[in-house]
Amino acid sequence: MSLALLSVAGVALDALLGEPRRWHPLVGFGRLADALERRFNRPFYDSTLASVNRGDAQPLPPKPNAGSGWRSHGVSAWVLAVLPLTLLVHLLGQVPGLGTLVAVLALYAALGLRSLGEHAGPIAQALRRDDLPLARQRVGYLVSRETAELDEAGVARAATESVLENGSDAVFAALFWFAVLGAPGVVLYRLSNTLDAMWGYRTPRFERFGWAAARIDDLLNYVPARLVALTYAVLGNTCLALRCWRRQAPTWDSPNAGPVMAAGAGALGVVLGGPAVYHGELHPRPVLGAGAPASVQSLERALALVRRGVLLWLLILLLGGCLHG
Repeated sequence: MSLALLSVAGVALDALLGEPRRWHPLVGFGRLADALERRFNRPFYDSTLASVNRGDAQPLPPKPNAGSGWRSHGVSAWVLAVLPLTLLVHLLGQVPGLGTLVAVLALYAALGLRSLGEHAGPIAQALRRDDLPLARQRVGYLVSRETAELDEAGVARAATESVLENGSDAVFAALFWFAVLGAPGVVLYRLSNTLDAMWGYRTPRFERFGWAAARIDDLLNYVPARLVALTYAVLGNTCLALRCWRRQAPTWDSPNAGPVMAAGAGALGVVLGGPAVYHGELHPRPVLGAGAPASVQSLERALALVRRGVLLWLLILLLGGCLHG
């Protein structure tokens, strides 16, 4: 079966079944990642335990040079978490009669298109019913910022940003790496992206240990993110999207989220970004996009934009397969 048809099958399976409710492979992988982090991130735990044993009011984080080769510990943990499973999928894909099934299931497990709608849809419904408490609760499942004090526009802004960014991470990047490297590629990407979500924080616990996970995820998302930004621009307000991408993306702290969210905001003609509270601290984020404030309409349009983008990518893959054949 051609790569294009395999891609269509994986997307169709995601649309039909959504995320597995039980025995999701990423849940088991998360447990493995937790075990590896406890094993390899010893400088943090040892320093914290020593601080507790001294009776410090608040445990002190490790010194910056604590643990020789601490970043290398994170590299080792990443290799043990990702590469054996990627190799296993590659080997299974070589078994006659099994390769097609492995490829479709790998892409299905990596995609989150239906899940994105299942999370964003209830937020839009709550906003349309003027149920702000429920909308705040629902958007809290999608974003890491504090949502208890958000007004209606703040909820819509947070949800719209999440749809645009997660559309890139959980949908388009998976399709990209499947198209480039097949089942091993999509597994490599999804596991790496999961480790970034678990370890890629600038906190005393993860700043050094999670450095490799964060940088590898940045590298794997570099090309897909820019293709996503172009996709958003083509399917929306193209001129405004390209202008916002060029001018605003460099101001964002993430090299990949910046182009995606700036182009997406411009494509929708909506204002995103701006200050947000994370873990009790106000972060003065730049403004992205231009036009109207975020609203329930911008959230619904963002979800529609991602879905149209997936159809466009599948069409391109199908046309490419026909021309190549």
